[in-house]
Amino acid sequence: MKFSVVVAIIDQKDEEKAIDIAKANGAGGVTQMKGVGMGLNEKKTFFGLTYERPEAVLVFVLERRTSVSVMKALKHGLDLENSAKGLIFTLPIEHLAGIPAKQLSAFSNRLKEENEI
Repeated sequence: MKFSVVVAIIDQKDEEKAIDIAKANGAGGVTQMKGVGMGLNEKKTFFGLTYERPEAVLVFVLERRTSVSVMKALKHGLDLENSAKGLIFTLPIEHLAGIPAKQLSAFSNRLKEENEI
């Protein structure tokens, strides 16, 4: 079984919605991190205070086909192509240790179900 990492960098306000979308499309768990977005342009200030956009960084380790489904669902569910409010990408995993047998079984069962359809 081959695995990928899905990384979603999104507005912090969309974090729970993104997790729900990912779980509905086969994700079992997620690592959540907080980030601050800064574009190429000069930082915006308001009375001397710098505005930095709070972001959520979500990291999913998934079976490769599931990672594609989750990525597409997040792209559409969060309307990222039109809103420019986030970024999602995948990376292949060469070696992996630490995924519980229960989660591996869930990935395997999902693949079997997809092949039967």
